[in-house]
Amino acid sequence: MNDVAHRGAAIYIKPVLGAYDLVVVRLSNSVAWRCPRDLMLEQYDDHLGPNHLDVGPGTGWYLAHSKRAPDSMITLMDLNPHSLDSASAHLGTVAHRTVAADVLDPLPESIGPMDSIAANFLVHCLPGSWSEKGEAFRHLADRLTDDGVFFGGTILGRGVDHNLAGQGLMALYNKLGVFHNRDDDAPGLEATLRVAFQDVTVRVVGTVALFTARQPWR
Repeated sequence: MNDVAHRGAAIYIKPVLGAYDLVVVRLSNSVAWRCPRDLMLEQYDDHLGPNHLDVGPGTGWYLAHSKRAPDSMITLMDLNPHSLDSASAHLGTVAHRTVAADVLDPLPESIGPMDSIAANFLVHCLPGSWSEKGEAFRHLADRLTDDGVFFGGTILGRGVDHNLAGQGLMALYNKLGVFHNRDDDAPGLEATLRVAFQDVTVRVVGTVALFTARQPWR
């Protein structure tokens, strides 16, 4: 299973990341998934804590444009060193560190406890069923403070109406192994989050489920 995740992450080479902000953050979000980037940026503004973990940060666009406390410390975690380098460069002088790790494995001991954790546009890239994706939620819950928040957004494959652009991208990305979300639905996401967290909210905008989860089960 982890080999599948590694193969999917490998697509994010430097040329791809160079076009990511325009193609994914600006165009795909608004046109294909119908969930504008500003809605996800609001989640960062609302939930970003002083000690924050960002899993699968992409280019770091949301972190770079979010409202952060002056003394905040950000940890970037990803399988792909190119993504870590891109996000790190985007953050510039903002205090941060990078960790190469797989969220489907238990997190390194150096991570946590975290006041906030984001997994934005990560879950639809994780292989497997909701039960298998739920391993990531449990690993993250283990590193969240009791009063912290886990948040993010994920593109759904079921229970939503994809337009032509969304259908085309869904088919392409799943064929390439970048996405693994044909069977992902909002009820399944909420139920899986509730295995790891006591307080869960899921809101569907377009074909994206925006979620927050609090109070990890101990």
